[in-house]
Amino acid sequence: MYSDFYGFEKQPFGNTPNAQSMFLTRQHREALNHMLYGIVNRKGFMLLTGEIGAGKSTVCRAALERLGSDYETAWIVNPSVEKDSLLKAIAIEFEMRVDRDEPLEIMHKLNGYLVDRYLENKIPILIIDEAQNLSVESLEQVRLLSNLETNQEKLLQIVLIGQPELRDTINQPSLIQLKQRISIAYHIDRLKTPEIADYIQYQIDRASPKLSPRFTRSAIWRIARFSRGIPRVINAVCDKSLLAGYVYRNPQIDLGMVLRAIREISGKI
Repeated sequence: MYSDFYGFEKQPFGNTPNAQSMFLTRQHREALNHMLYGIVNRKGFMLLTGEIGAGKSTVCRAALERLGSDYETAWIVNPSVEKDSLLKAIAIEFEMRVDRDEPLEIMHKLNGYLVDRYLENKIPILIIDEAQNLSVESLEQVRLLSNLETNQEKLLQIVLIGQPELRDTINQPSLIQLKQRISIAYHIDRLKTPEIADYIQYQIDRASPKLSPRFTRSAIWRIARFSRGIPRVINAVCDKSLLAGYVYRNPQIDLGMVLRAIREISGKI
């Protein structure tokens, strides 16, 4: 609605993250480099955690886009299933034909698939998103997948993506063997206020506006306080704030516009 007013070529604060044009803070850049290092060097088990909307999945997508055609990916986005169903879902994501739900049979087929990929110089990557929803039993099943290896290298690269409580789960004594296998671990923290200002400006510039909106210092301060540094929340507030600027025909987004946006998001009248 407000795109014509500002002259945006694209939505600056959309709901769908774009890995190709993501704003890389120091933390996001470090997380990206950690994931790339772990995958390329076949470290086997990697862990990426952060709050909801912190950009974890986007970082992983950005990492995959930087890898070549020698990598094959299975991305599990809804792991709230029983451990046996999880195995089947992984096999299906790798485009394997699975006729039965027998875990030992599926594990055998997965091992054969991974060996074939290894002989073809391909590197399979398993990414499990929202991994905090996995049961202890399912996490143990994932650990067993990491046992599939040659004498020198891991056949499967595994990345667990989850919210902070995933770390608490992995720290349980019953999962000590899983914890010991994690070679790369990184936690993405919330954005700091200066980073939020840079993030907002980056998203606006990326949208190539003809009439560039400007967020005042007090507006950015209030966005930082309300969002607690979570990019997804920052996007929602900025989107509503730009709409307020359009309504008032004012490209300067001030504190009043941001407060109005926050009230709408919070459901307050």
